[in-house]
Amino acid sequence: MFVLLMLFLFKYIDDMIGKGFDWYIILELMLYSSATNVAMALPLSVLLSSIMTYGSLGENYELVAIKSAGISLGRALYPMIIAVGILSVSAFFFSEYMLPVANLKYFSLLWDVRKQKTAFLINENVFNNTFPGYTIRVKSKDPDGRTLHKLMIYEKSAQNNGLNVTFAESGVMYRTPANLIIRLTDGIRYEEKPSDNGIGGYRQQFIRSSFKEQVVKFDLSGLKISRTNEADFKGAFQMMNRKQLDHSLDSSSNLIDIGLKRNYGLIIPNIRYFLMPEKPLQKGLKFVKGSPNLIAGLSRDQAISVVSTALNEVRMTKQVTKERADRYAELQLENRRNRVEYQKKYTLSAACLALFLIGAPLGAIIRKGGLGLPVVVSVIFFLIYYIISTIGEKFVKDGDWSPIIGMWVAIIILTPIGIFLSYKAANDSELFNVEAYNKLIKRITGFFSKKQTGASA
Repeated sequence: MFVLLMLFLFKYIDDMIGKGFDWYIILELMLYSSATNVAMALPLSVLLSSIMTYGSLGENYELVAIKSAGISLGRALYPMIIAVGILSVSAFFFSEYMLPVANLKYFSLLWDVRKQKTAFLINENVFNNTFPGYTIRVKSKDPDGRTLHKLMIYEKSAQNNGLNVTFAESGVMYRTPANLIIRLTDGIRYEEKPSDNGIGGYRQQFIRSSFKEQVVKFDLSGLKISRTNEADFKGAFQMMNRKQLDHSLDSSSNLIDIGLKRNYGLIIPNIRYFLMPEKPLQKGLKFVKGSPNLIAGLSRDQAISVVSTALNEVRMTKQVTKERADRYAELQLENRRNRVEYQKKYTLSAACLALFLIGAPLGAIIRKGGLGLPVVVSVIFFLIYYIISTIGEKFVKDGDWSPIIGMWVAIIILTPIGIFLSYKAANDSELFNVEAYNKLIKRITGFFSKKQTGASA
């Protein structure tokens, strides 16, 4: 989980740094991210812990003591099988009830965090529009990040629709809980004001004033994070339980069926059937019997009119069918994504059992504990599981595989491997013994060398 949280921080660090968030916002986001990463962290942790546990037992000859007492490896696995079974059932209920809520909280908060304005309020040589009604430009900043030089502040007055400009040689900025304060020094302010309806009539007033020191305050309330209504995110399949997924699946399936029924009614008015009369209805028309060209007997103008009308009807029919086909493809994609999320409710539990079935006998075979070889082996098997499951999910979303095959293909492939390793571990197989492979290679090379000497003789 720590590694996955670091990956999360590396991915979204640019969206969180410099926006003035309170510490609990970041902590809350990391907490929700941890919940969403359970689907990846839990199978890997089961695999790693089982390899480390039984590898340590094998390394310390405790498995030898267990077997010498007449207890088989399968019998020794019973307590851990029960524990992993309870963990798998808990993972199912977590996927059903807790994970949809965690996904809703996580994605809604992440959306608000990413759209939040940056708290790096003033950058060099850039017109900063962070504060409503103000535009600030700074030529340079000192390394301390507080001292500014050559400031230009445009202020749009909402009362008189005027524009006020302030120039200052330098300034120092600091923050309070509610405001950003800049203390300006050696500056000039240009201000436009309407007349006071006295002497001067409707003429505007232009005021220029200089100052040695002036304080400008900017409201920071607009930079506080604003939360989006979580109901806007509830339509995503990751935020649904099985009951909601079933309801959404029924709705999309009904829309697909209704659309298919309406397609015939929309297209059939544009399909027309004509019977060629023996005698033309209009004088001057001649129907050429046996000719593949239906307009052979028409004049040039009549033929152009017929072809133009036919092309217009074809274009209209093509446009209607294209819109219907695009909508059908969209509904089918939603349908497949729905089924993917539905199957994920079960694959997490099955993955824990399958990877434990691999990890426990594998640890008994390699007989190495700690964080060395078990970590390498567990990562290799987990990558195999993750890559296969990702490919299967992609094929399901593309419509190439059925949801059951695509989402369970990794479990189907890894389960026989676990059964094979369990058989080898129960029979004290030297599956990862380098010396055994060296002996086998020497036997093979010796056999071929004898064969070659016999042939030469």
